[in-house]
Amino acid sequence: MLATGICFVAVTALVKYLGDDMPAAQSAFLRYLLGLVFLLPMLPALRAASYTPRALGFYGLRGGVHALGVILWFYAMTRIPLAEVTAMNYLSPVYVTLGAALVLGERLAARRLLAVLAAFVGALIILRPGLRELSTGHLAMLGTAILFAASYLMAKRMSGQVNAAVVVGMLSITVTICLAPVAFAVWVPPTATQLFWLFWVAAFATAGHYTMTLAFAAAPITVTQPVTFLQLVWAVLLGALVFGEGMDGFVILGGTVIMGSVLFITWREAMLRKEARRAIPAP
Repeated sequence: MLATGICFVAVTALVKYLGDDMPAAQSAFLRYLLGLVFLLPMLPALRAASYTPRALGFYGLRGGVHALGVILWFYAMTRIPLAEVTAMNYLSPVYVTLGAALVLGERLAARRLLAVLAAFVGALIILRPGLRELSTGHLAMLGTAILFAASYLMAKRMSGQVNAAVVVGMLSITVTICLAPVAFAVWVPPTATQLFWLFWVAAFATAGHYTMTLAFAAAPITVTQPVTFLQLVWAVLLGALVFGEGMDGFVILGGTVIMGSVLFITWREAMLRKEARRAIPAP
């Protein structure tokens, strides 16, 4: 998880470094197009998968939702500080919890509901509506968190039915396809330098997802999840030392509140799973 945090912060830093010389949709498209090379190890699983019309429709819907979230994320990166992007990204697990209750019919207990409300209080601390002007970057990040949460819920729906490599591989393929027409509509000729750094964005993103998968296999989420909080620490330091962004105490406080609620939700889910296993009679 330490390696995962470093990789994901590297992704945000590189996108921040590239700036807005290239449209957000084109940057997102090139990141996924260049990242297709990392799907080569997944080809056997992709070839062996069954592609029914229903499954293809589901993959396409998830790809479209995720693609829009990626565009908004790339846009937000050029508009607001690294620390704010990282802190507001913590809202995705909160939206996943709400979505699981509303869409998948999972029970939302009172304590989990209070944790969700606490997360929204954390978001208000970061945004401070009425006390400062909200930028389009903030609105983009709110949309990003919602869209990524929807994508994760779709992945959860598929996880018990489809090989994990197929879920990941089809996401990369469908997002690339969905981004293509939007990218070509705003296309500007990329420089060799931009392509070089976007390739490294794809490399760090892929490595981050891989190390995160390894971490989930090695330890419970209650152990791995707290380490993700370090991403906010690194983002604050990187923004201040490399990009000259000030350290905003409200962003750190709001991010801490959101992360605290995410940790509580994660802990409660782990406890409920443990209780459910204990309730199953021994054979």
